[in-house]
Amino acid sequence: QVKLAESGGGSVQPGGSLRLSCAASGFNLDYYTIGWFRQAPGEREGIACISSSDGNTYYTDSVKGRFTFSRDSAKNTMYLQMNSLEPEDTAVYYCVAGDSMTVVQDLCVIKGVYVWGQGTQVTVSS
Repeated sequence: QVKLAESGGGSVQPGGSLRLSCAASGFNLDYYTIGWFRQAPGEREGIACISSSDGNTYYTDSVKGRFTFSRDSAKNTMYLQMNSLEPEDTAVYYCVAGDSMTVVQDLCVIKGVYVWGQGTQVTVSS
């Protein structure tokens, strides 16, 4: 069964940190473009992506310098380290794997989505 299982969400005060994990099963992450999206009230937006074609990582401006996207091939897991969290980061966060990516208006878009994670809530509040 093909699946992405997320963990690591929660509540944190402004300025705090969280690390999200997304474990893949049934397929190998190394062969896919992968990404982290988030959805507050509104559309789901791509905030960080790693392209399968060249291995480059893209971050949207609002998270650049604060969030770090990484992958552990041995564990078949991707991570999103989130530092200096702000109330505006409050959202449900989703991981995703697909065929390729593009950037539209500073947000990454995954083409040929293969599978989404179930989502994990991140709340930043004092």
